[in-house]
Amino acid sequence: MSTILVTGGTGNLGALVVRTLRERGHEVRALSRSSTEYPVDLRDGSGLDAATAGAQVVVHCASSPRGGDDAAAGHLIDAARRAGTVTNLVYISIVGVDVVPFGYYRTKRRVERMLEDSGLGVTILRTTQFHDLVAQGTASLAKLPVVPLPKGVPVQPIAVEEVADRLAELAVPEPAGRVADMGGPEVRTLEEWGRAYLAATGSRRRVLPVPLAGRTYAAFRRGGILAAPDRAVGRITFGEYLERRRGAGPR
Repeated sequence: MSTILVTGGTGNLGALVVRTLRERGHEVRALSRSSTEYPVDLRDGSGLDAATAGAQVVVHCASSPRGGDDAAAGHLIDAARRAGTVTNLVYISIVGVDVVPFGYYRTKRRVERMLEDSGLGVTILRTTQFHDLVAQGTASLAKLPVVPLPKGVPVQPIAVEEVADRLAELAVPEPAGRVADMGGPEVRTLEEWGRAYLAATGSRRRVLPVPLAGRTYAAFRRGGILAAPDRAVGRITFGEYLERRRGAGPR
């Protein structure tokens, strides 16, 4: 069994990766700023040397849409080099980071390049958006009298637990490079997903499809964030996700 470090180990994805790896018998170090055992701040790299010491595999799940992912990746790469034992750095990225000129996506692509150029063994997995993101985005907008959603944007959501299982499979000492993308089982427009979420939660809010301008919106509308048809490997549908969510009670 390997010693595996998971950044963002208390987050939505990272916590599932940690649990899955521990169930498989690995020694797992779950990193976060609030951790009592391995307190790490990726913004400045503090705590990383102690956390990476003796680790064979790093699964990098930590990310922030507010920025700083490239700096965090730089600190992680440097610490992995100093440790001298890391043979595989596994990174979760997003389908479309190389074709959609969205700021967060550009940063994710920059991190991919940093890893590829690091001289370390790396594994990069791109997936489509999680079910949770679609649900949370619609829920936040449902506080308005109508729910404004970008018009005509196809989205292919995938279950976060399926992505966690795949990352756990990839968290082995031997790196795999850029692996095949993962996409969810269904493609619908964002407004259709929004209506499905509202119906499932009993909301009577009306979805307002909003046409936008610019290259980023055009790239989204062209299907820039969709996985290839043969990579629609997710099995859990958005409807099943909503049923499980409802069964779990209020969130």
